[in-house]
Amino acid sequence: FQAEDGIRDVERSRGLGDVYKRQHMKVVVISASPRKIGKTQAIMKYVAEYMLDNDSGISPLEVKFINLSEGGIDYYTGDGNFSDATKEAIKNITEADVWIIGTPIYNSFFSSALKNLFEYIDYKKTAGKTAGLVIVASGNSGFADVQTLLTQLMSYFNVITNPRAVFVTADTVDNGKIINEDVNSRLNQLVDETLELARKVSND
Repeated sequence: FQAEDGIRDVERSRGLGDVYKRQHMKVVVISASPRKIGKTQAIMKYVAEYMLDNDSGISPLEVKFINLSEGGIDYYTGDGNFSDATKEAIKNITEADVWIIGTPIYNSFFSSALKNLFEYIDYKKTAGKTAGLVIVASGNSGFADVQTLLTQLMSYFNVITNPRAVFVTADTVDNGKIINEDVNSRLNQLVDETLELARKVSND
């Protein structure tokens, strides 16, 4: 990945099948940790790379990566004035068919950086999207509570959420890499199921 202001853009399209197979699907992957070197960032980079490396061509994917640790997203004030990076993030989230969101748990809540980002999103423009959730914590408590909060947030935006969130403990990531194969497997499954859900929604 290489881009500025926390917005990363990678596009890969494969397959020349029938109309169904040529449907273009936009995905935004959000790493909601504000930490420069964080476990969530490593996990969500893996998610983005998995989608690109395993794109079967059924729905050619355009994947954008929003890394909130890189800054560039304004603190929401409601005055309508914000940076180009914030405008780009709004555009990417609003245009995406699928959101894959990863957040650490802070004080039994998802990150304030994520809440701030979604203050800019217009719920009137997001109905019918799908979302997959990844929740990261130092221990094994609080996952279900934060999943509920995130699912409620997605519901406000009329987004269909994959009910199988992935819970990850921080000790499964070391030196920027996931070191637990079970975590890799569960993340892969989340991506596959969420993309399949999006395809079904788009063809209803």
